[in-house]
Amino acid sequence: MSAYLDHAATSPPRREVLEAVWPYLTQVTGNPSSAHEAGRAAKAGLDAARAAIADVLGARPGEVVLTAGGTEADNLAVTGIATAAPRGRHVVVSAIEHPAVLETAKALRGSGFTVDVVGVDRDGLLDLDELDAVLRPDTTLVSVMYANNEIGTVQPLAEIGARCRALGVPFHTDAVQAAGHLDLDVATLGVDALSVSAHKFGGLRGAGFLWVRSAVPLSPVLHGGGQERGRRSGTTDVASAVGTAVALHLAATTRAQEVPRLTALRDRLVEGVLAGVPGAALTGHRTRRLPGHASFCFAGVGGETVLAELETAGITCSSGSACSADSEDASHVLLATGVPADLARTAVRFTLGRTSGEDDVDAVLAALPRAVATARG
Repeated sequence: MSAYLDHAATSPPRREVLEAVWPYLTQVTGNPSSAHEAGRAAKAGLDAARAAIADVLGARPGEVVLTAGGTEADNLAVTGIATAAPRGRHVVVSAIEHPAVLETAKALRGSGFTVDVVGVDRDGLLDLDELDAVLRPDTTLVSVMYANNEIGTVQPLAEIGARCRALGVPFHTDAVQAAGHLDLDVATLGVDALSVSAHKFGGLRGAGFLWVRSAVPLSPVLHGGGQERGRRSGTTDVASAVGTAVALHLAATTRAQEVPRLTALRDRLVEGVLAGVPGAALTGHRTRRLPGHASFCFAGVGGETVLAELETAGITCSSGSACSADSEDASHVLLATGVPADLARTAVRFTLGRTSGEDDVDAVLAALPRAVATARG
């Protein structure tokens, strides 16, 4: 039996998504920017998808910018908002952001921006006092992720947003991991921009969107034909947009049932690992974390070695971010929480999703103690 516990890297597309996109791959194939009948049919599907996405967010359809995934959405948010704002050239990010945000902020620094990186505590929660200390009149953007991909910690976005709003600073959040599991109502969250990637909750890979409040200026990163109201040029992928809308709607409507189910599975997994594997240490906040996320460090053993042993046992998981899986460097997220570099290299992440069940947890709890013991020699 195989057990897939790497939903934070990618989640299998829903059957409903595949059924919804098929007509837009085989029948409704016009360019939505074209004025003829085929183009109008494609545009109708695109408009319906955009409206459905906006409905989940409690937003206006025109505020949704369709992208080729979360990385593009993050790049567009950070660069687009920072460079469009007339108030200054100062950006604030957290120390545990995804590279799509951190590397974009680094690029801005190279073009004359000042970037402040705010630290987190041992659980991965943003240091709000430090945030208060670095905010200033010329701050053009604050970007703090909703939930971390490596340790699962969920940030207090409403508190962060209130601080930004008091100073008139635009606030962006990378919600790639949160989408499908947590509330995305933008008014409740108190954000001005929000990035999402569809394949994390049953949509297609290479699809996503950036929501930007209509009052927030946004400079384009891609230039060309002026699609997406001039904010993102390029022929819009109608099928991907339709799939994203269907997946997001299904995730939103099933969240009340799925979150308690995944939380129970997660807690059983966490308790079983901590009790059954000597030296296991949970990373991230114990309760303020994504419902399907359990991540650990195992002192004295390389995380990649444990992964290899688990794969032999039919269990698929990861050592952290899929975007840095080939790197031998210690996780910047774990280092930011105070985990020593040697221990950070032992990290293993289990992430559950809609296809996960008790059998998957049973498989991990049976195989992991043996895998760690074998890896330790």
